[in-house]
Amino acid sequence: MSNSELAYPQTDEGERLGALLYDRYRAELELDVAWNATLDTLLAHRSVRAYTAEAVPDGAIELAVAAAQSAASSSNLQPWSVVAVADPARKARLAALAGNQKQILQAPLFLLWIVDHNRLTRIGAHVGTPAAALHYLESFLLGAVDTSLAAQNAVVALESIGLGTCYIGGIRNKPAEVAAELGLPPQSFALFGLTVGVPDPAAPASVKPRLPQEAVLFRETYGQADAPAAVTAYDHRLRSFQREQAMPERDWTEQASQRVRGAESLAGRDVLRDVLNHLGFALK
Repeated sequence: MSNSELAYPQTDEGERLGALLYDRYRAELELDVAWNATLDTLLAHRSVRAYTAEAVPDGAIELAVAAAQSAASSSNLQPWSVVAVADPARKARLAALAGNQKQILQAPLFLLWIVDHNRLTRIGAHVGTPAAALHYLESFLLGAVDTSLAAQNAVVALESIGLGTCYIGGIRNKPAEVAAELGLPPQSFALFGLTVGVPDPAAPASVKPRLPQEAVLFRETYGQADAPAAVTAYDHRLRSFQREQAMPERDWTEQASQRVRGAESLAGRDVLRDVLNHLGFALK
């Protein structure tokens, strides 16, 4: 049982929303809005890294893709694809490339989200129009944004039917090798992976608290007046969460600072521009 369930006996929808918000921030946040099932799914999100052996239900992949294709797409270019991997041997090879993350091995389904400029290049060749704009950074950024929007829609859909998910950014550790494993054509790139499966009830995932809204929400113009105090408060709340979960205690400020300290903290991704050029993106 989470702290929020203890703090908020769930007797009505308003208290359910309050419980979800408390879990997300570990602090009171009163909102004058009505609870609904969509808010429940969104606010209850947590990364799931332990799965049962149960297969993903029939139709779940197609539902996830339908939800993904319902996300916004800049100029309707739809510059992404997804590769669904269920073969244990292929998952094992991908797990090794992504830093040996065990949830990839355990999850019955691994979705690879692809920035796909190859399709647009082929369409241009078919209609006799060059696709030279795809080589500019803006186009790659557009592809990454659209792919991310699509994947998050898929996550919400999968969680709404009781499945768990976890994003795998480590798939970018060895992008050329991942491209070879998936048989990706030129001008396509695995942006991240997503494990999918039935959450293991023996290893329940908890909602990790996020930064207070004072640190991220500004009105009219960007401001930092309350950000230091808000971040300090977050360090304390995150340590409390870590103690509850029997995790090593570490301030978020230290963790985040170490993660961005230099090229050596990027797990090999500091050469990503060169690899992307090798994969056919030729970024300008």
